Amino acid sequence: MLIIFGGLPGSGKTTIARALARELGAVHLRIDTIEQNIRASGMLSSEVGPAGYMVGYGIAEDNLTLGNIVVADSVNPLKVTRDAWLSVAARSGVQAVEVEITCSDQDEHRRRVETRASDVPGLRKPSWEEIVTRDYDDWGQRPIVVDTAKQSVDQAVAELMSKLGAGRRQ
Repeated sequence: MLIIFGGLPGSGKTTIARALARELGAVHLRIDTIEQNIRASGMLSSEVGPAGYMVGYGIAEDNLTLGNIVVADSVNPLKVTRDAWLSVAARSGVQAVEVEITCSDQDEHRRRVETRASDVPGLRKPSWEEIVTRDYDDWGQRPIVVDTAKQSVDQAVAELMSKLGAGRRQ
């Protein structure tokens, strides 16, 4: 199974994606980590662009064909990136589930953005202004939506496990 996460920075997506991956024994694939390591290589002459996502698609496909569950963690702001994840699942012959993480409490979302530290060395987190003005396509009716303003991480993971039809690991 490919579980495709998306949501604005600071919404709680990485925290929930990690917790879900741990619960499922899945591969956690984080685009921020891939992109920052591409930058750190010193080989770029311009911005990362789609390179991080392209690497992520390949790593996901490798792991899916090995029979691993993959939790793909990225902002995933555009329909084209979401469709590309769906194509990875289709090529791998596995089910894809889309999960959009939101934080409906704008004050709480802003507080998170303005107080969090980066856990990826060298990664500059976007400002609140950059987040609220970024391009972010509507997901339509496809995804499972998890609102982190209304529940804890454990509650969100339990909800996702239920919707995925997965039992808790022993």
